[in-house]
Amino acid sequence: MLAAAAVAQFVVALDMAVVNVALPAIRTSLGFGPLDLSWVVHVYALTFGGFLLLGGRACDLYGRRRLFVAGLVVFGVCSLAGGLAQKPWQLVAARAGQGLGAAATAPAALALLTTTFTDGPRRVRALGVWSGMNAVGGALGVLAGGVLTQYAGWRWVMLINLPIVVTALALVHVAVPVEPGPVRRERPDALGALLATGGTGLLVFGVVRTDVQGWGSQGTLVTLGGAALLLVAFTLVESRVSAPLLRLGLLRSRWVAGADLLVFLAAAGQFTAFYFVSLYLQQVLGLGAAATGFAFLPFCVGSVAATVAATRITATRSPRAALVPGALFAAAGMAWFARISPHGSFLADVLGPSLLTSVGIGLVFAPAAAAATTGVRPGEAGMASGLFNSARQLGGCIGLATLATVAAHRTGTATGPGALDAGYALGLAATAALFLLAAVVAIAVLPRRRSDATTASHLGAPAAPTDNRLEGTPS
Repeated sequence: MLAAAAVAQFVVALDMAVVNVALPAIRTSLGFGPLDLSWVVHVYALTFGGFLLLGGRACDLYGRRRLFVAGLVVFGVCSLAGGLAQKPWQLVAARAGQGLGAAATAPAALALLTTTFTDGPRRVRALGVWSGMNAVGGALGVLAGGVLTQYAGWRWVMLINLPIVVTALALVHVAVPVEPGPVRRERPDALGALLATGGTGLLVFGVVRTDVQGWGSQGTLVTLGGAALLLVAFTLVESRVSAPLLRLGLLRSRWVAGADLLVFLAAAGQFTAFYFVSLYLQQVLGLGAAATGFAFLPFCVGSVAATVAATRITATRSPRAALVPGALFAAAGMAWFARISPHGSFLADVLGPSLLTSVGIGLVFAPAAAAATTGVRPGEAGMASGLFNSARQLGGCIGLATLATVAAHRTGTATGPGALDAGYALGLAATAALFLLAAVVAIAVLPRRRSDATTASHLGAPAAPTDNRLEGTPS
């Protein structure tokens, strides 16, 4: 079961990064317009981020295994459709379907882990494997995108998902038992689902379009204002329904609220760093797509090693023991990255900060996943998992859009290596500030000991059901 969840999370993370390096080849092959090409990336973020809360709650109501399998099937079919696309709209539609499948798969995988592995060292190790595969998938996505685009063609950045999805489905069939149906089925929170999906979808849409419209444009302000209204309405609705999509009492837990805020900031820094370093390697140092991908291998090595260390630390101590130094290491690595030079090199400007940053990020994400699900009832595991994945996805999306605008403002209309380098350096310096803020959150919000908040997430919770089949566990 752990292998199935890890493989699924790997392919979801891989797909968020693998397409980026292939965009120029996709534009040439399918005839995308300059402004339309960005939707190959944006529509995945839009559907993935917009449907995560709904996917997480659906896991609790209809079964984690069912949603896990359904999400993987949708993801695989849409990957095949994307690899065979002949028109721009076909590829965009396939990417939207991939995001929808990922929005079911990601929270289901995390919920399966948190309900299968009990609190303690085994659970921490399981979450460490899951988090490590997420980090490796993101880093290897850049490598795979470059190598496949240069040597096999851009279509393989989509088709490479198929054998991974088949592997995950085979593991599910062998290792994950079919959940018994619930004795009673709660009525789905349809209005909450509509408001949450619409609000987060509008938020992502408004943010990702700032590269074209700008933050102060009328279109952006109207879109973000509409998102705010829908999310406020969602909060009001959730406080009044009997079976909410997101029980607001869950946020009273310092573990849940603190970990989700921390991962929002950390994801904003990580996604942005991948983006700027990739551009620096290609547009300033002049590396090709494959060489750029290989340049991210040290990050993979460092993140895996740090994730192993983080699981050992968190197994016996509070997640804070790994989160605080991890955020500080990542901040130091980003500050080192900010010293990039237009006349630099991989060895002088990239290798060292890559290793330091990867250690910090590896120490952050596994303990954050453990913290975000500490004290959560089994019947709300999908809810907490969807919230955690939403925070991570929205953090990456909003952070990247915001800091890309900051970098573009510094660069201006200049196109030379020196001007580009100055913009990327400023963006990387801002990511250092995000990780410093994440360290402050870990110190100020998260409890010092795991036992300090083991019951905090139950504040205001409804009574647990008497028949444990309702929780999706064997009776």
